[in-house]
Amino acid sequence: MHKYKLLSKKGEGTFSEVLKAQGIKNGKYVAIKCMKNHFDSLEQVNNLREIQALRRLSPHQHIITLEEVLYDQPTGRLALVFELMDANLYELIRGRRHYLNANLVRSYMFQLVRALHHMHRKGIFHRDIKPENILIENTSEMGRGLKLADFGSCRGIYSKQPYTEYISTRWYRAPECLLTDGYYGPEMDLWGAGCVFFEITSLYPLFPGTNELDQINRIHKVLGTPSAELLAKFKRNGAAHVNFDFPEQKGIGLAELIPHASSECVDLMKKMLEYDHQDRMSAREGLQHAYFRDIR
Repeated sequence: MHKYKLLSKKGEGTFSEVLKAQGIKNGKYVAIKCMKNHFDSLEQVNNLREIQALRRLSPHQHIITLEEVLYDQPTGRLALVFELMDANLYELIRGRRHYLNANLVRSYMFQLVRALHHMHRKGIFHRDIKPENILIENTSEMGRGLKLADFGSCRGIYSKQPYTEYISTRWYRAPECLLTDGYYGPEMDLWGAGCVFFEITSLYPLFPGTNELDQINRIHKVLGTPSAELLAKFKRNGAAHVNFDFPEQKGIGLAELIPHASSECVDLMKKMLEYDHQDRMSAREGLQHAYFRDIR
């Protein structure tokens, strides 16, 4: 850490805190993620999913760059040094009164879907897609300036289900994560991205559930209750605490909530927010969508 001058605290999570720092030699600003856990060996550090994922995914223009791993054997302290970005999508829309420029929203979504496509192609899914984990630079250049960050929850696509750990922030959690005991896969990242898409379009969260049941009810309010066949499919791997007798709802539909959005924008959002993960659009398909025609 002696190579860096610590300037301020940027944020704190359960497992780490993030500091803004400046390289003493080169004057470059960085973000340093200091882990709260202690590590016994370099081998244990190198086996961390986050580090392995970032090494496998880099370099990519829409994935945050891990610049250095600082590990101090005697104390067991670990810090990850990242390039510093200007803000995250949550900070961009917090307290805004006016909608973002539609072209900017399109550019951000294209970059996010490109990041997901790259990651899924490399056999990794993120599991915690939300506005806070999507970082941006103050650039007006189209197709630039967005990077996906925080790979602390990621998993390998080919690792064995069910996944036990409780994952992803509730508001962005896909139906398969809410209704089953760990039977989900990379499709959940597209659901999360669909929720983010809505949020940067409307400036408010789509499904801000107060608990798991409320979360499912809010999804049904907008998208309608799924068919009996689909619910039966979920029930086979159903989470023990879920009662599958949902009151039938028609769903108001996404278009009602964002009348200012183009039909192509709404269409892409719908395809990312398909209730059944098997019908949900993949990142690769997303990049081919008509909404992105002008950027592609």
